[in-house]
Amino acid sequence: MSGTHGDELAIHGIECFGHHGVFDFERREGQQFVIDLALGLDTRAAAASDDLRDTVDYGSLVASVQAAVETDPVDLIETLAQRIADVCLLDDRVDWARVTVHKPDAPIDATFADVALTITRRREGRP
Repeated sequence: MSGTHGDELAIHGIECFGHHGVFDFERREGQQFVIDLALGLDTRAAAASDDLRDTVDYGSLVASVQAAVETDPVDLIETLAQRIADVCLLDDRVDWARVTVHKPDAPIDATFADVALTITRRREGRP
């Protein structure tokens, strides 16, 4: 997927601890979630000015994503992924956001490496 201008900012492996899940023990004990983000935006203004104010401050974004994961438990990673996408789209410069929520300790009675959901959300009115 590419943005209007083909620029993509990616942040991989954001580690968070949350209390999301359908089961009582997940809500009570919590578990690790790992978040990957990709944002479509036009970075030409920031490249020309060399000024952080002209682009997405990914340090602040990561802090906001961590806060979104670490508060207000929900049952489904689908709900959590949408919440994170909404946080990413708060910045008007972001055309689209691709969010992957990894739940490596999901309660599955089998040997597995990871459970992950990826969603892509576009800002309304943008191609």
